[in-house]
Amino acid sequence: MARTKDFDEEEVLNKAMNLFWDKGYAGTSMQDLVDGLGISRSSLYDTFGDKHSLFIRVLENYRQYAGKQMSELIANSPSAKATVRTMLENNINELIKDKQHKGCFLVNTSVEMAAHDPEVSAMLCDNDSQVEQYFYEAISKGQESGELSQQKDARALARFILNAIKGIRVTAKSVSDKKMFEDIISLTMSVMD
Repeated sequence: MARTKDFDEEEVLNKAMNLFWDKGYAGTSMQDLVDGLGISRSSLYDTFGDKHSLFIRVLENYRQYAGKQMSELIANSPSAKATVRTMLENNINELIKDKQHKGCFLVNTSVEMAAHDPEVSAMLCDNDSQVEQYFYEAISKGQESGELSQQKDARALARFILNAIKGIRVTAKSVSDKKMFEDIISLTMSVMD
């Protein structure tokens, strides 16, 4: 007879995400995970496998959550410009509120692991493609409606905005000057005109 789990997997994944986010993948030991997740080592291995497998689950969980938020924002936004501005402002507000300057979980993972972990790299590339596609669709709609000029390539604009957001996320690890970020938003928005 199989044992039932005496813990909530989603809760454990969120705790693991916070540990990895705080310490990085390499800096998080299995003992850190056992201590921080509140489950036994055997339950950890039985449910999630090794540290890398747990990290992949955490990364996928985070991607799905962030993707859902972005999809909802785009679906409920009145315009392409409003979508982009809201995304930029939401990122900056979230990053500035973080007194630990943890940065973005996905960007941190990219910097730490993408160059030497093909599975993580593939997930991050897929995520970037998905986010780029969200922006592309919003910009394309804005161009079709006449809100945005068709003089600029929608795909190139989507890539530019994605890159601006990733840059903001890296910068926020050491800078919390909201005025500086507002300047970045203004310049990024001017590229869409």
